Amino acid sequence: MSDFYINIKADKSVTYDAIVVGSGISGGWAAKELTEKGLNVLMIERGTKHEHIKDYKTASLDPWEFEHRGRTTNKEKEDFPVIHRGWAASESVMDAWADEKDSPYTEIKPFTWWRSYRLGGRSLLWGRQSYRWSEMDFEANAKDGVGIDWPIRYNDIAPWYDHVEKFIGVSGSKQGLAQLPDGQFQPAMDLNIVEKEVAKKFKSHYNGSRHLFIGRVANLTSDVLNRSKCQYRNRCWEGCPYGGYFSTQSSTLPAAMATGKLHIITDAIATQILYNKDTKKATGVKILDIEDNKTYTFKGKIIFVCASALNSTWLLMNSATEIWPDGLGSSSGELGHNVMDHHYNLGANGKVEGFEDFYTYGRRPNGFYIPRFVNISGDKRDYLRGFGYQGSANREGWQRDVAELNIGANLKETLSEPGSWSIGAGGFGEILPYHENRIMLDKRYYDTQGNVVEDASKGRQKTDKWGLPILATDAELRENELKMRKDIVAEMKQMLEIAGVKDVKTWDNGHNIGHGIHEMGTARMGRDPKTSVLNGHNQVWDALNVFVTDGACMTSSACQNPSLTYMALTARAAAYAVNELNKQNI
Repeated sequence: MSDFYINIKADKSVTYDAIVVGSGISGGWAAKELTEKGLNVLMIERGTKHEHIKDYKTASLDPWEFEHRGRTTNKEKEDFPVIHRGWAASESVMDAWADEKDSPYTEIKPFTWWRSYRLGGRSLLWGRQSYRWSEMDFEANAKDGVGIDWPIRYNDIAPWYDHVEKFIGVSGSKQGLAQLPDGQFQPAMDLNIVEKEVAKKFKSHYNGSRHLFIGRVANLTSDVLNRSKCQYRNRCWEGCPYGGYFSTQSSTLPAAMATGKLHIITDAIATQILYNKDTKKATGVKILDIEDNKTYTFKGKIIFVCASALNSTWLLMNSATEIWPDGLGSSSGELGHNVMDHHYNLGANGKVEGFEDFYTYGRRPNGFYIPRFVNISGDKRDYLRGFGYQGSANREGWQRDVAELNIGANLKETLSEPGSWSIGAGGFGEILPYHENRIMLDKRYYDTQGNVVEDASKGRQKTDKWGLPILATDAELRENELKMRKDIVAEMKQMLEIAGVKDVKTWDNGHNIGHGIHEMGTARMGRDPKTSVLNGHNQVWDALNVFVTDGACMTSSACQNPSLTYMALTARAAAYAVNELNKQNI
C-alpha cells in the first residue's frame, strides 16, 4: 500500500487529471470511479494513514484485553466533550475521532459534530444502513413548496443505486414499497423469533400498511471480490479484518489502487481551491502540511470535493475570496445555508412474554427497519414529511441487573440463564431545509474570557491549531420537527402495545442538529444558479470543473440514511465529469 503514497513535497509540475479532497464514503467512490475510467488521480486526506487489517488495532482483542474494559478515561472525557455527548465514546475507537482541541468549532446553537480525520474517514465508523430514496423524496420540495426543487428525479439516480449496491454488497429483502424502492440485494439477514412475531402482528392489524423487516445493510452475506461475508462479530467500527462490510479501506481504495493511477497524500489539509477568474475554472488545490505548517499546491483538471458536508463547505468558503467574499460557490447566497440532519434520540421499548424457550446466536450487526408510513397513501398529519424506525429485539444476558440478588450462588445461578425478551425502536425523522439553519466562518472577535467583542483591537479571531479559520454553527430543530417528534414517540408506543408488548416506556432525550451524524445541505444542488450552489451534475455553478458529491450537495434530507445516495451521486458525477473532460468542456 505504501507505493501509492507520495511525499507532500513531490514534484508540483505534475497536473493530475483529477484531485479528490477527502477519503471517506464519497471520496473513496470518486477515486475508484475516476481511476477506473483512466484518470490519473491525487487523493488528499487531512488525517493519517490507516491501512486495511494492519491498522485495526483492537478488532481482534477480547473484552478483557482492553485496559479500561471498553470505557473511556477522565482525560478523554475532558479532551473529547462532543463525542461524549452520545454513545460513540468507547475505548476501542477513541483514536478514530478528531482532536477537538486542535480542531475546534463555535456553537452559536448546540451542534454535535462527529469528525474522523484519518484515511477512510467515517466509512469505517458508519452504521451501514443502506436505503434508496424514492420518487416522492426527490419530488417533495417542489410539491410542498419548501426549499427548492431537486434537479434530478429517482430515474436519474436509479441506475447508479444499482451500480453502487452491486459493488459494496447490500443485504436485504425486497418489499415492493413505493416509499422505499427495492435494490440489488444479497440474501437478507434473519429477523429473530420475537421480531418475526411482532412483524406478523403489525401486518395483520394495519392491513399491510405498516411494515417491519430486517434492515438493508452494507454487510456481506455472500463473499465478493477479496472480501469475506460478515462473521456476525458486530465490531464493525473497529475495522473488519474480513472486509465483511463496506468501507473505503475494504472496497473502493483497493479498486482504485488496482488501476495504478491513484496517488495519496495524508496529513495534509486542503485549504483552498485555486481559481482562475479568466477561464472560470479551478486549477488545483492548496494544502497545508500538518507537520511543518507549510503550504504546497497541486494542479488538477477537475476537483472532487468530498471532505464531508461541513468541511467541504469550509473549503469552498475559504476559496476564491478575492472574487466572492463568501467563497467559491457563494454567488447564490446559499453556501453554508440549509443545514440538515436526521433528528432522533427518541422512541419506545418494552418487554415481550412467551418466548422463554428461544434465544439468539451470534451478534447480528443489524436490526429491523420500519419504513415511513405518515403523510403517504392518504395519511395526513399536521406537519410535513415523515420518519422511519430502527430497532431490535433482544434477550437479556448475564450483564442484566437482578434487583433482589446482588451477591452469592443464587445470583450466579440466576445469571447463568438468559433473562426476559425486550423490543424497542428509535425514530429517525426528516429535517426540512431551512435557509436560517446555517454554518459560516467564525469571523467574530473574542476577548480573553471568550466573549464576543465588537472592537477588533480588543480581541482576536478564533483559529485552529494551524491558524486556519474555524466554522460556527447556527442551526436548530423547528416547529415541523417538534410536532413530528410527538408522533414518533406516540406511534411507536401504540404499535408495540398492539403487538402485545408489555410495560412499554417511551423516551425523548432531545436532539441537537449534527447528532444524527447525517449532516447535509450546505452546498445544495438545484436548477437555478441564483438559488443553489451546484447544478444537477454536482458541479459548482461558478466553476464547472469543481464537483461536490458528499452530504453538502443534498437539497432535502428524506428520512432514510443518506450514505447510499452520496455514493450513487458520486458515481454518477464521476461518469459525467470524465465524459465532459474528454469532450474538453471542462
